[in-house]
Amino acid sequence: MARYQVILAYDGTHFLGFQRQSSFIGCMGSAARTMAARSEATRTVQGEIETALRQVGWQGDAILGAGRTDTGVHAAGQVIAFDLEWKHSPDELCQALNAHLPADIAAQSVSLAQPGFHPRYDAVARHYRYHLYCQARRDPLRERYAWRVWPAVELNALQEAARLLVGKHDFRAFGAPLRQGGDTWRQVHQAEWRTGEVGLCFDISANAFLYHMVRRLVFIQVQVGQGRLAVEDVRCGLETGAAPLPGMAPAHGLVLVEVVYP
Repeated sequence: MARYQVILAYDGTHFLGFQRQSSFIGCMGSAARTMAARSEATRTVQGEIETALRQVGWQGDAILGAGRTDTGVHAAGQVIAFDLEWKHSPDELCQALNAHLPADIAAQSVSLAQPGFHPRYDAVARHYRYHLYCQARRDPLRERYAWRVWPAVELNALQEAARLLVGKHDFRAFGAPLRQGGDTWRQVHQAEWRTGEVGLCFDISANAFLYHMVRRLVFIQVQVGQGRLAVEDVRCGLETGAAPLPGMAPAHGLVLVEVVYP
């Protein structure tokens, strides 16, 4: 028995987030679990992965994940781990997994991990990217993976607001702890806007993130970029914990790019 680490990419459009809905799926038999995993109403990334793993002999209860992406959020570098008795190479395991996974999930790589490796607790940083573009009319070819914003935003204002986020701050105005009473201080290593292929990209990396933190930060910065809020409102939110404005950017513009390990 060995522990394997897998880097996943997925299109989150038709998933009810990453985490399996264990409250009602955990008690099902294997055939029922497979049907539930395929259902649009209950379909999760974890459920699809576990269904595929059972096809290659996995007998575990649950895979380990680096994070729980929300409904509609995408990933290019999600990390999972599991224990498996596998007699072939990691590359063959990658091929076998992909043969059983649906078209909107793919294992990018499989490697052997240390026996105690945990994708969440061993991570030292996570990197997210948010895509948006400025246009008055809908563009069906771009709107699946980017937020359409109008009026247009001012890039310099976005960049000025983003610079305030770097460092260690209390982000309680921009997200919620994963458990009641949890710590809301986070160390942001990078926060910057740039011009990308689709439109504008916001890259942010931190030791960890609060629930909905990235989407809240994007929404507030867009308000700054449109002149509806001042940069000082962002600073005030960091210093006082008071939310400058309610709201959150849509999930479909967000991608988990990478999980970083020592």
